[in-house]
Formats: sequence, C-alpha cells, structure tokens
Amino acid sequence: MKKAVLLFLLLLFVPFLAFAQTNINDDVIFKAEVIEILAEENHLSPDGKEIIQQHLKMRGLEGEFENKEIEFNGISDLEVINSQKYKKGDKVMMAASYGASKEVNFYIVDYARGKSLLFLGLAFFLTLIIIGRFKGLRSLIALAITFFVIIKYLIPQILAGANPIMVTFFSALVILAAIIYVTEGIKARAHLSALSILLSLIITIALSELFVSLARLTGAAGEEALFLFNIHGASIDLTGLLLAGIIIGVLGVLDDVVISQVATVEQLALANGSLSQKELFKKAYQVGISHIASMTNTLFLAYAGASLPLLILFGSGTSAFASWQQAINTELIATEIVRTLTGSIGLILAVPIATFIASLWYSKAQKN
Repeated sequence: MKKAVLLFLLLLFVPFLAFAQTNINDDVIFKAEVIEILAEENHLSPDGKEIIQQHLKMRGLEGEFENKEIEFNGISDLEVINSQKYKKGDKVMMAASYGASKEVNFYIVDYARGKSLLFLGLAFFLTLIIIGRFKGLRSLIALAITFFVIIKYLIPQILAGANPIMVTFFSALVILAAIIYVTEGIKARAHLSALSILLSLIITIALSELFVSLARLTGAAGEEALFLFNIHGASIDLTGLLLAGIIIGVLGVLDDVVISQVATVEQLALANGSLSQKELFKKAYQVGISHIASMTNTLFLAYAGASLPLLILFGSGTSAFASWQQAINTELIATEIVRTLTGSIGLILAVPIATFIASLWYSKAQKN
C-alpha cells in the first residue's frame, strides 16, 4: 500500500518537475546540450563587471530538434544583465523563434534544472518518510491533494474569470480538510483544529479586505501583473488575486499553530483530568505565546526573503525614493506590509481561538 501511494505521488509531481518541449507564443522551447565551445570573448561593462559571450554548438535533445546540431552565436555588442558561462556537456533550455519569413533564430533561455529539482524532490520525499514514517507519508498525500487543488482547480478558475476570493476560500476549505484529516485522522483533535483554523481564516480574510481597501491597493504593482491583463481573453480581478495570495500564504502557518495548540490542550487534559477549563486555557496559552513569537517572526521573514532584492534596492539609496517614508507609500512595499501584518494578526488571534475551543471541549470531555 505504501509503495502504491509513493508511486502515485511521484507520478503526480514528476510531470511538473520535468522539462518537456513547450510552446510560448510562437517560440518552441526545448532541451539541448552544449557539445562544443566555438568561440569565447570577455568584455568589461562600464561599471567594471566582466561579461562573457560565447559562440556555441548545441545538440537538440527532444522534439523536432532531437539530435540536430544547432549553432548559438551569443557574441555581439549587446550587454546582458545575467551573463552565463557554459561548458561542454551542460544541459540548457533553448528557444527556437520563428520570424515572419520562416527563418529560425535560436537562443538560450536558461540552464535545464529539471533533473536537479527532481533529485531535490526525491530527497525531500525520502527524508519525510524516513523521519516522519507513516505520518510523514500521510502529510505527502495531503501535500499532493493541496498541489492538485491549486493546479487543477484554483488556477483554472481564476484564469476563467471567476472571483479569486471565493475560489480561493473554497480551495482553502478543501486544502484545510486534506491537511488536517489526512494527517491527523478523523478524531476530536482534527475537528477542533479545523473549526479553529476556519474561524481564524475568516478573520484574516476580513482584515485583509479591509486594509487592502483602506490602503487602496490594486494588486497591479508587480511586473507579473502586466502579463495578467486580459490573459486568455478573461479579465482577472487583480485586487481579488492579491487577497487570494494572502489567504493561501497564511493557511499553512495557521495549520501549524492551531494543531500544535489543540494538541497541547489535549495532552494537558490527559495528564491531569482535574484541570478546569480556565486552568487548561491558562496553561496552554502560555505555550501559545511562545509559539506566537516564533511563528510571527517566521511569517515576516518569509515575506522579507521574497522581497529582499527590493529591500536592498531601497536601502542602498540608489532607488528613485529619497526616504523610507516615500518607499513604504509605493504600492509594491505597501502590499507586502499589508500581507505581512494581516497574516500576523490572524496568526496571533488563532492561538486564543484554538486554545479556548480546545479547552472548552476537553474540560467537558474529561467530566463525562
């Protein structure tokens, strides 16, 4: 049974990790291998940075270009921001761009990273199963369900023009059920955790909607938003998409905090059946306070890490803004502030909510 589940997980994730020939607009993307360095030149940019340009002979590894030799001449007067130096045997992703007169121009998109990412995924799976054993296996099943819901339901529905908040909220309910009931089983702890997370999530959504509205955030601050206008003929609600991202981002952290808090109350009740609801709440809440400090910091660091290049740009003094006050009033930074603080408030409130619900239940259960 365990082998069957593992096979299912690998079959589910491998297609997304592996690279295959794809079409992006009129370009054909395919994997190729460097078989010879025909020429190489080093240039210095005005800021003193070394720029490496290469003329390469490639061999196609898939699709219509399989086993065909291709030349890529990267030596020109153009300066590139990210200069890569390739060596013989490197696997890369190439693009074949077809012009108006059917001529084909080839250029390198990036390294082919599918194999290394697949190895990393396998290492993650094995580590989780070896350390977490059967519960780790169940968490992988929950992860697969989460991945499936996002890829097969949430994203297609948003692309079809559905309300991102409603679609994400429904997806969050399915993901929540998968995370809790697959990993914890159908028991009182799971029911209490699900109820606590649902209440905390509703509060987080309400806060996010309120402050996104007050801050007049549009969701169109990032460069990727430019590609979402009228994509596939559908008009995507970018503000709703911003809120949807906040919901998904905070769901996993809420799950960690709430389940730990409910489990703490349960163990305290089992250790001492004479504790009243008030005593259970007080003792478990002390544990929750420590959890709040670490988890809030974790949430902030996660968002800060994702925005680190932007923060460094502002901190360097070379951006277009004269002060941090000007910087935080830009939508890009304001969005991250709202995302972090609303998520953190929802996380903080989850502790007393989960502790109260669990202490109420277990104090009554101990008396019966």
